[in-house]
Amino acid sequence: MLPPLVDSHCHLDFEDFKDDLPAVMERARAAGIIAMMCVGSAGDLATAERAVELAAKEPDVFAAIGIHPHDAAKITPEFWPALEELARKPRVVAIGETGLDYFYDHSPHQVQRDVFVRFLGLATATNRPIVCHVRDAHEDAAAVLRQGPLPDAGGVIHCFSGNVEHARRYLDLGLHLSFSGVITFKKADDIREACAFAPADRILVETDAPYLAPVPHRGKRNEPAFVRQTLEAVARVRGISPGQVADTTTANAFRLFNLNVTPPVG
Repeated sequence: MLPPLVDSHCHLDFEDFKDDLPAVMERARAAGIIAMMCVGSAGDLATAERAVELAAKEPDVFAAIGIHPHDAAKITPEFWPALEELARKPRVVAIGETGLDYFYDHSPHQVQRDVFVRFLGLATATNRPIVCHVRDAHEDAAAVLRQGPLPDAGGVIHCFSGNVEHARRYLDLGLHLSFSGVITFKKADDIREACAFAPADRILVETDAPYLAPVPHRGKRNEPAFVRQTLEAVARVRGISPGQVADTTTANAFRLFNLNVTPPVG
């Protein structure tokens, strides 16, 4: 039996999966994925609502709700009470993704920072961990997180894209680092070094499906079953067995997100 594993960040609510979602989920289950974190965080409330609906129907799917930093400028005042109502649904286990993305300037940087702070407040108020997206903005993101409020429930830098020094700053704040298929890419040496550096009890694995499929699937639509390739890359980087990485990252995900599924025995 494959060791149980958690895909700590995917977007099963996206249109990319509308034609074959049941088959995608069955392949994940066959690959030993026992929990999938569906992150509803596109530029409107509909994606968050779809994530919550899917989590309500599927016992191994949990939801996070937020607004991607690309879409921070689209947020209107009525978003916030609606998001807070969704955040308190029983199978919503995290707030986000939120954060800063300076690679694309889809929303002004100050607007992104203001929205990030607002989501940190929502995570604190609802006692949920925060799921952070950070791209080409590690200095500012660390500054925002240091200022807080940082929820007692903690959080994760998803699809970690920084170096060892960036990792150190987030780890010093008590956050987790989640590694995606990018760790399998040829030019991802900084990310591999950060993965080797991070303590075992602070790492997660994810797909970010439908994006960032790992080698050998790079260029194809990603899906939760492919998190196995990311797991194997993390194991190589850390010099331990895939089973050890699976045990550790699954335990970390269960603890961070307070998941209530029971791993299979045997």
